[in-house]
Amino acid sequence: MPRVLIIDDQKDVRAMVAIVLRVNRYDVVEADSGAAGVKAFTDARFDAAIVDIFLGDTSGVEVIATLRELAPTLPVVAVSGMTALDFMEQSPHLANVVCLQKPFRPNDLLQALRKAQVAADGALPAAVCS
Repeated sequence: MPRVLIIDDQKDVRAMVAIVLRVNRYDVVEADSGAAGVKAFTDARFDAAIVDIFLGDTSGVEVIATLRELAPTLPVVAVSGMTALDFMEQSPHLANVVCLQKPFRPNDLLQALRKAQVAADGALPAAVCS
């Protein structure tokens, strides 16, 4: 069962994402801050991460960069309520990150997670933001 780390400071969003993933047979760990997410990631192994870009304690971009330093090929989905995520291409640690705009439907989340796996395997160039 694939294990996914969800890092989002909005409890409702985390809960919705976790339910969708659990129903689809993912093992899920939730973190309510960037610091908690990085700690969870260093304490256990994960197959993918879903990270909110705008966290209360830090930037999700920084969290993604830290996760990628620890696991360079980690599949990552970046979620945000913002419409433009062009800044994702500014760091080499953010290559192959799949972006998903809030609000999103469950199928959009699952599709983004699949795209992130393909991107992490090197089949997609650069950030995949739309």
